[in-house]
Amino acid sequence: MKTRKKNKYAHTVYLLLLCLFLYAPSYANTTTHCDSLIQKGIDAMWDKNYVKSLELLTQAKSLAEKNHWYKQLFLANNNIGATYYQMLDYGEALKYYLESYNIAIKELEPKFEMVVLNNIAILYSKEKKYKQAKEYFKKAYDVAKENKDNIKIGLYAMNLASVAHETNNLTEAKKYILESIPYLKNEPGLYPMAQVTLAQNDLLAGNAKQAREKAQYLYTHTKDLEYNNIGVLISAVIIEAYLKEGNYALAESEAYKLLAAKPELDTKRTVFDLLTKVYIKTRSFEKALQYKDSIMATDEKLNDIKNGKLFENNMVKFEIQDYKNQIAINEEKRSAERQWFYYIITFIIAIVTIIILSLRNILAKHKQKKLIAERNEKVLALELEKEKTENLLLEKQISEKETIALLEQERLKNEIETRNRKLSAKALYLSGKNQLIEEVISSLSQLPELSKYQSLTNHIKTLKSHLKTDDEWDSFITHFEEVNHGFINQLKTLHPSLNANDLRFISYIYMNLSTKEIASMLNITAEACRKRKERIVSKMELSEDTSIYDYLSGI
Repeated sequence: MKTRKKNKYAHTVYLLLLCLFLYAPSYANTTTHCDSLIQKGIDAMWDKNYVKSLELLTQAKSLAEKNHWYKQLFLANNNIGATYYQMLDYGEALKYYLESYNIAIKELEPKFEMVVLNNIAILYSKEKKYKQAKEYFKKAYDVAKENKDNIKIGLYAMNLASVAHETNNLTEAKKYILESIPYLKNEPGLYPMAQVTLAQNDLLAGNAKQAREKAQYLYTHTKDLEYNNIGVLISAVIIEAYLKEGNYALAESEAYKLLAAKPELDTKRTVFDLLTKVYIKTRSFEKALQYKDSIMATDEKLNDIKNGKLFENNMVKFEIQDYKNQIAINEEKRSAERQWFYYIITFIIAIVTIIILSLRNILAKHKQKKLIAERNEKVLALELEKEKTENLLLEKQISEKETIALLEQERLKNEIETRNRKLSAKALYLSGKNQLIEEVISSLSQLPELSKYQSLTNHIKTLKSHLKTDDEWDSFITHFEEVNHGFINQLKTLHPSLNANDLRFISYIYMNLSTKEIASMLNITAEACRKRKERIVSKMELSEDTSIYDYLSGI
């Protein structure tokens, strides 16, 4: 009786363990588990633990692909893109956003398409590719309208207005802003953003007083000034409005107030630029030069941060690739171990069978020899399988070395881009400084008492000596060729009709400088700069729909 009870208890325990054993792999293959991985990956991203985030999201992506869970696959790809965006690696971010977009178009509802379209547009906007940014914002806006999603309509209309501001299309910008305001009126986080965008529109249109009054009202009536950096945006509008109104004392005061709040480096740079303009207007040239130097120092800090981010990105990519390789190797090991297990079980069964048959004396000696031969054949098969497994591991190691080589190529590419950024920043700085010195010389030369003071005349000569000549361009070309070896010679070969001035203009375009920045460096208007660009495109015999920057990047 006791033996029967013990057997029953053992049978129950066995069934319980079997259920747990079967439940563990089944849970690991559910949408709930996949959603949990995605959420943990998102949490790790906001905690800036990017390696952990990418590991979790990559695992979720593999699981979703295997089971054809399109919603989870979309979320995994979209958040991998968001993680790379946080790491400032916009190229990788765009790659995963485009994968998400294809999934949304083919398999999911329009709301998923809207989200990823907006993300893609933001990336293009960050890269100052406003034509593409507008295209994707407009697609998101149209989808939102089709689905009558009011909040998204307001948000995407406001984004379209921001792009219109960047391209100086103020009428179109105002139309979108006025459309967004009713949709966002009940959204405490987004409504002030729409109002600030409207104030920026007034400022760009020349209505400085109206813009300032709106901004001041917003500053006193917005509950959370830290949300989306809204307080900084409002303060910048107020400072620039005072500057355009000619109230330099208040502009200076507001600028110092904003600096006292210890804003981020991008905001500091904007404030330094505004203070430079204030001191030029008030003829405090020494302070203007100091803030010009502060702008240069801030640019260098920003470049250092970006360089650090690029290095961090490469390390993360390497670790993720290593993580993927390790998963593949472990999978190969598990497969090999399972095969070994099956072979051993087969081998044991064969041995037991031989022993049983031997004990019973059923088979003859030739049968026994046959069984031994079969056993040896299986052992040989095991050895061959082991060799195959070792070869697979060796191939994985070779793949890992190739990955390291690719990362080294990526590092060299990033280093060239970093040097180009420093070179363009230096050129912009020298151009701005020369312009400031010219303004100082012009201002001093207009003084009627100039001829009476020989020392003042000597100071003007000293300032003139600081102005850079074409020798600076020769130095710039030398450094440019060191960074972009062979680019100028290749360009001359392809387009021999280009002169020195054309090559100089094209070099600035190749460094991805904006029309406004190039115009400032060449001391011409933005309109003249655009006309020169059109003339050079015509001279190079490029088609109208060809982007000159994309063409130059391919040389």
